[in-house]
Amino acid sequence: MKKRLPLKVSVSGVRGVVGESLTPQIAARFASAFGTYLGPGQVLVGQDTRPSGNMLKKAVISGLLATGCQPVEVGILPIPTILFLTREKQARGAVVVTASHNPPEWNGLKFIGPEGLYLSRSRVEEFLDIFHQGEFTFVAAERIKTPGQEKNAGQHHLNKILSRLKVRTIRNRRLRVVADCANGAGATLLPQLLRELGCEAMFINTDLGGDFAHQSEPVPENLKELCCRVREFGADLGLAQDADADRLALVDERGRPLGEDLTLALAVSYLLGQKRGPVAVNLSASMAIDDLAARHRVPVIRTRIGEINVVEAMLERGAVIGGEGNGGVIWPEIHPCRDSLAATGLVLEMLASRREKLSTAAAEFKKYHLLKDKMDCPAELAFRAVVELRHRYQSENISTLDGLKISWSDSWVHIRPSNTEPIIRLLAESRSPLRSRRLIENFKKEIKVIIRKLP
Repeated sequence: MKKRLPLKVSVSGVRGVVGESLTPQIAARFASAFGTYLGPGQVLVGQDTRPSGNMLKKAVISGLLATGCQPVEVGILPIPTILFLTREKQARGAVVVTASHNPPEWNGLKFIGPEGLYLSRSRVEEFLDIFHQGEFTFVAAERIKTPGQEKNAGQHHLNKILSRLKVRTIRNRRLRVVADCANGAGATLLPQLLRELGCEAMFINTDLGGDFAHQSEPVPENLKELCCRVREFGADLGLAQDADADRLALVDERGRPLGEDLTLALAVSYLLGQKRGPVAVNLSASMAIDDLAARHRVPVIRTRIGEINVVEAMLERGAVIGGEGNGGVIWPEIHPCRDSLAATGLVLEMLASRREKLSTAAAEFKKYHLLKDKMDCPAELAFRAVVELRHRYQSENISTLDGLKISWSDSWVHIRPSNTEPIIRLLAESRSPLRSRRLIENFKKEIKVIIRKLP
């Protein structure tokens, strides 16, 4: 008998298997709790391309209406666009029906506050208290609003990006681009952005029907078609988005995937050349960021995993750029969120301004090998295993800010329970792929031994 996976509730939102742990009733309850938390006013409602999105969206709208909010549908749009619009439209907040990189049978809800940012940990706790206690502020029939709808809402986001780029410089370069939208929300806006920037573009996987052409994380093993098309098209580069379009991976002109961590490094390198200031990244971002910061003599701020943690550090310390090593570039001049569209603009401007190939730009960095892996593990056991590892390695150079990170002079390993899946994530980086692989395999073996001995 197939084991039912529990609903995942965390600072990242809510995710579950549709029809099992995530149902319309549960979605409506979360929406009612969120509406109670926000108070009356406009709340944007968006979604990704999953077939279950329409069903859950209607449940969310019902829950918001019941608490006196006015839902405004913005349709299928990238997550960064909805974050931007929440602040731009001065809405009370937003709910996005999405499960990000999870498989198609999953879906979820992400909750956005009035600043156009994900909820902080303390705000999530307040909101979840309302949900668990069931103390919803339902309104009388005469106070129920009429849902609204806004079409072409994404144009506001594109206009902001274009206003911050050297558009004429990019257009004059006439870059050839192949873009893989992963049949995700990015397909609604990336084609228009590339047209505005004068690129000669080929697109793959732009169907909005919700049938992902491949697993939607933009990691090298999922980009084989893109690599082939870049070579066939004679493109200057390839772009790969995830389903939410907040992450961007790059393929160079030879059809070689550069790895998501290089997207952030390239963006940081280019922007620090224009404007000096602090850089904020999470614990798992590549050591290439430290090298760049040292070169430009600016500080690096390291945070817990999670976009809101990086964003809060950026806003507090006045960082000029930041992000996460999974291809999530945060350019606060557009909006303080991971944004594949803004990242695309920065990379194209870099190539056009420097008049160089992407492979040449990537070669400026020391060669690090960042490997990512995971192992299945129920959440409770995952947390207990990481606590045991902390005790074992307390004499090393460690950080317990988020799980456990152990750093050596030329390498590191980061082990943490996932916020969104019943797994332990393991990341390792060093100057040698063999060293990185050995670090991950050795710690996987150690974790298995620890779990077997746990009472």
